[in-house]
Amino acid sequence: MTYIHELGDWPDFRWRTEALVESLLDVRYQQGLLLGKMRSLGFPLQAQATISAMTEETIKSSAIEGEILNPESVRSSFARRLGVPIPKITPPDQHAEGIVQVMMDATENFSKALTEERLFAWHAALFPTGYSGLRKIRTGEWREGKMEAVSGREGNEKIHFEAPLAERVQHEMQVFLSWFNRADQISPLIKTGLAHLHFLTIHPFDDGNGRIARAITELTLARIEKSAQRFYAMSSEIRDERKEYYAILESTQNGELDVTNWLTWFLKCLCLAIERANALSKAVLEKDIFWRGLEERSIQITERQKELINRFLDGFEGKLTTEKWAKIKKISHDSALRDIQGLIEKGFLKQGAGRTKGAAYTLILDGL
Repeated sequence: MTYIHELGDWPDFRWRTEALVESLLDVRYQQGLLLGKMRSLGFPLQAQATISAMTEETIKSSAIEGEILNPESVRSSFARRLGVPIPKITPPDQHAEGIVQVMMDATENFSKALTEERLFAWHAALFPTGYSGLRKIRTGEWREGKMEAVSGREGNEKIHFEAPLAERVQHEMQVFLSWFNRADQISPLIKTGLAHLHFLTIHPFDDGNGRIARAITELTLARIEKSAQRFYAMSSEIRDERKEYYAILESTQNGELDVTNWLTWFLKCLCLAIERANALSKAVLEKDIFWRGLEERSIQITERQKELINRFLDGFEGKLTTEKWAKIKKISHDSALRDIQGLIEKGFLKQGAGRTKGAAYTLILDGL
């Protein structure tokens, strides 16, 4: 079997631009829509949205490789580094800290050149002990020996292709980094997809190649948006479509250097990730508008009432009754009723039609 890196004109990728125009337009539209929404928010909400997106990106990127991270530990690490207070701080986890370091460097320093030294630092941060599981690996340097790109947990891997021989890696990475850092006429979104594929084809490290490829993707997206703030997580979409992800990578490695099919899949996956973020941002915007209006009108409510409203704004499941609110907050029925009645009087809640006893209440978003 001949892989694309064994072809005579490697790495001269080709693609049919006309087949990608619609996908490129869709991604740019969704990006503009999301960034416009998020930049209308104040800095605190933007920071919270960035923490949420980067936490999800980090967790899902590791999950693609079968590695499970503690979400609270990852979230706390991002919050500490961004200087954003969060209600619950989880003690640092050495492994999570390393992955967070990589993501922060990729996004905050997006304008800096991607170099051999920088990639070595990323790799060393991913494997601070020098082990991948129980296996000793080379860290902070290119691999030695044969490398097969696999998916799945150790002992149950599936081989997708064989990477270039170790003696080629140094040269291949020099070519990759020179191309990556060069200003050219390629559409930035197309270059993002090409960089992901090109790096994975070389597979220069003993382990962690997928996570670093996705960090490179985050770096290029930050460059396109000229912002370190991240509001969507492409790895989350790749995780949901990981079978298709590995299938398209495998077919591309076994094909020709026309990578139109890969770019089509990549752009579709990216567009879906941004669309999902756009849907979630609607709730964030509603919450921001609601609380800004409350502040402007100097309307006073208690902390419990504020929490009750936030539960609605965050997507409260089921019906809210006095009994349920009393149980959630571990307060008396009378106290729960006072919370609810106070919000009804201010025009924020309304009682549903039907019986009075055990009545359910809903939030009135236009109560302002």
